Amino acid sequence: MHIKHLNLVNVRNYSSVDISLKPGTNLLIGGNGEGKTTLVESIIYSSLLKSHRVSSFIPMIQKGKTQALVRALAGFQDRENLIEVELNIDSPNRAKVNRSDLARPREILGYIKTVFFTPEDRELVAGDPSDRRNFLDDLMLQFSPRLLATQSEYDRALKQRNSLLKTSRNLPKDSPGLSTLYAWDESLVKLGSEIIAQRFELVEKIKPLVTQIYKQISGDERQAEIALVTSVLSSGLDVDEEEAVLTTTDRQWIAEKFQARLEELRPRELERGITLVGPHRDDLKLMLGEFPAKGYISYGEGWSYAIALKLASAQLLRTESQSGDPILILDDVFSSLDDMRLQGLMNLISDYEQVIITDAIRGNQTLFDSCSIFEIKDGQVTQLQ
Repeated sequence: MHIKHLNLVNVRNYSSVDISLKPGTNLLIGGNGEGKTTLVESIIYSSLLKSHRVSSFIPMIQKGKTQALVRALAGFQDRENLIEVELNIDSPNRAKVNRSDLARPREILGYIKTVFFTPEDRELVAGDPSDRRNFLDDLMLQFSPRLLATQSEYDRALKQRNSLLKTSRNLPKDSPGLSTLYAWDESLVKLGSEIIAQRFELVEKIKPLVTQIYKQISGDERQAEIALVTSVLSSGLDVDEEEAVLTTTDRQWIAEKFQARLEELRPRELERGITLVGPHRDDLKLMLGEFPAKGYISYGEGWSYAIALKLASAQLLRTESQSGDPILILDDVFSSLDDMRLQGLMNLISDYEQVIITDAIRGNQTLFDSCSIFEIKDGQVTQLQ
């Protein structure tokens, strides 16, 4: 898969811009603030309906405008799909595929598959559990777009349950007012068990790839190993990685454990006014040899681990997706990698159908001898090579 053409209207600093990208490696160069990252952000948004820079789409709309448009023409073998996303401040967002309106923007999920690398990727190892959950969920949605609806319903149930917990703090345990809480428990368990099981299936698929790729990038003989830990298996308030490692996709078993934990923690939840168990509290356990990766490995080792996670995602999409290679996007990562890791990364991605790289300067000339080079300056895109 590759992006043939990208058109933006009123997206950040672009009133209007067109760029025709090529198969192979595409290098986007230009000074800070010129709009390199905006181009790849728009491709990522057309793939995942989310930005890798901000949590809301609103900042993507040019200041003073109420609407922006992203059009991406994606090609695979002899097929093409035109993906259009309309971002609106005053009305719901809209989307089209091949000029046909979609009932919901989320129906574009799956048409464009991407894996992106950013300077913040080291947070996959050193950051909060939410960074690792987002990593898993972004990849999961590229395989199963329908799960976005499941996640949205779970988030709604979680919000409603938390609200009810806060208003029920002072009610006696046998109060009829708690009956509504039990109803939300049922929704939470049903939806949450599906999310947990899907995450586990994904982790099991990328686990051997992470081990293999980490060794290729780092040359380290220690094993990089990952596992899913879930709060439905932990006996305390915090997720204990030793006891909470999931080993099954049995949804009924997961649901039973989930329900039991909700009942066990109900007094604590009513006291705190928040849901203490569920996929919103899960984590990805990362080990390097005998030690946890977080807090025990060096900066460079952390980068190698993060790259291994992303490349394992790309490899899985490549082998299991019906649309071929995902589009690989490297957004301003060169300054974060030493020469060894940079060369190792480039060696591993050089045969992907399309790679898009942003860099402030042309960088290591030998890496870019055979790629297409575009200069971004003053809101204009010029092909140099």
